[in-house]
Amino acid sequence: MRPPSWVRRGCGPSRTYDRRAVAGRRPACQRGCTIGSAIRLPRQRGELLARQEEGIGLHHLVWRLGPGWRVCSSAVLGGGIGPRAWILNAQVPGGYPRFDPDRHLAAIAAAEGLSGSGAGLMTAADVTARTVADDGGVTATVTSGLGVRGWAAVPAAGTDGPLPPGTVNIVVTLPVALSDAALVNAVATATEAKVQALVESGLDCSGTPTDAVCVAAPDPGTEPGEPFAGPRSLWGARLARAVHRAVLGSALQHS
Repeated sequence: MRPPSWVRRGCGPSRTYDRRAVAGRRPACQRGCTIGSAIRLPRQRGELLARQEEGIGLHHLVWRLGPGWRVCSSAVLGGGIGPRAWILNAQVPGGYPRFDPDRHLAAIAAAEGLSGSGAGLMTAADVTARTVADDGGVTATVTSGLGVRGWAAVPAAGTDGPLPPGTVNIVVTLPVALSDAALVNAVATATEAKVQALVESGLDCSGTPTDAVCVAAPDPGTEPGEPFAGPRSLWGARLARAVHRAVLGSALQHS
């Protein structure tokens, strides 16, 4: 099936949003405007780049956030909460043979001239087939490969060893600063929306064993930041809808 028309696979223009944007208000300035409180959002679905590894053509997506951004993520490189200047989502070959994905991602980042702290994700999925959806200034970009999927809670024992690189990777950007608690809540909301989309697409699963989420938002500085990002909060609802649409569109490509 073709993904719904509301899933954008193109890259829209950059926009500038005011940190203080609230419901019902338009951004305080548009592209080209310069005011102290404005943060320029990265490209909505990241920059698509190509590389060669051992004669194999691969692609990766890069979000060049720059200074003034924080990321909360489960990324294999730069996971956790903290300042991040970039996000990398790198395609690797199926049957990934390495046991040092963090070093591998760091090398890819260095080759692209990415400096400072960043967050790095891996996937065996084709990142050129990423899907993008936005809602009220929140943008979600999803890459997915759903060949190995299932439910989170199963009788089988877990493993301490590395697993194949992730298949459903979600990168979300917001135009407003979030508190630490809201950043963590945003990751949970994105995960809930992912599961909802997978089930609605007809897949009997909650995800894959190696899914990852990155949520990027402006650093609140001395301000408290938005306190909530649950699915019924203003920004959490927008995030949930964007992630749901992007994951659903990606899942329908596999159906």
